[in-house]
Amino acid sequence: MNVSLIFAGGSGRRMNTKGRPKQFLEFRGKPIIIYTLELFDNHSEIDAIVVVCLRNWIPYLEKMLRKFEITKVKAIVSGGSTGQDSIYSGLKAIAENFSLDSTVLIHDGVRPLITEDTISENIECVKEHGSCITCIPATETFIVSRWDGSLNIPSRSDSFIARAPQSFILSDILSAHKKSLQENRHDFIDSCSMMSYYGYKLHTIIGPMENIKITTPTDYFIFKAMVDVHENQQIFGF
Repeated sequence: MNVSLIFAGGSGRRMNTKGRPKQFLEFRGKPIIIYTLELFDNHSEIDAIVVVCLRNWIPYLEKMLRKFEITKVKAIVSGGSTGQDSIYSGLKAIAENFSLDSTVLIHDGVRPLITEDTISENIECVKEHGSCITCIPATETFIVSRWDGSLNIPSRSDSFIARAPQSFILSDILSAHKKSLQENRHDFIDSCSMMSYYGYKLHTIIGPMENIKITTPTDYFIFKAMVDVHENQQIFGF
């Protein structure tokens, strides 16, 4: 089984929105998270979707799922105190309904510009290697500050930026989360950081540059522009 875990538990403080979290901001009458969910719902290889959502917004999300005819969402669970805890809540819901050898694609609800090909490549990479981290090439120079005050500048050609989906075998990612709980660690920035920390070998694919996370107002305007570009490509063929 291929199950997507969509994280929509953030409050969106950096968006400076009033009244609703960023994942529920609308463009042309459709919330951002619905744009994201449609891509997974329409993908032929995705069998089910689990969403982690802010508790108070679950009824609204359920209403939007009905309105936009999203059919593959099998569970909506409330988030935890950190992003890591929220993802673990979603993983437990998946484990209650699907086998531990399922492939789980962990994706941000506010990354609505993912492509069908990238989803397919994640599934294939996990089948072959056991994990898949969607990345983009580094386009600027990284400077890493070390504990002793010195600076390290990695080669740009060897550097990548991790994005999403980040995909794993369910049993592996659950095991890593359980280890972190035993160590009382709740501060992993994302799933690939956790998996790397606990010794899992990670494999990567290159995803589309436009697969941005909508975090700031600038990101939102880029998203709107990219939706227009995609529609023009479909209508006019350019």
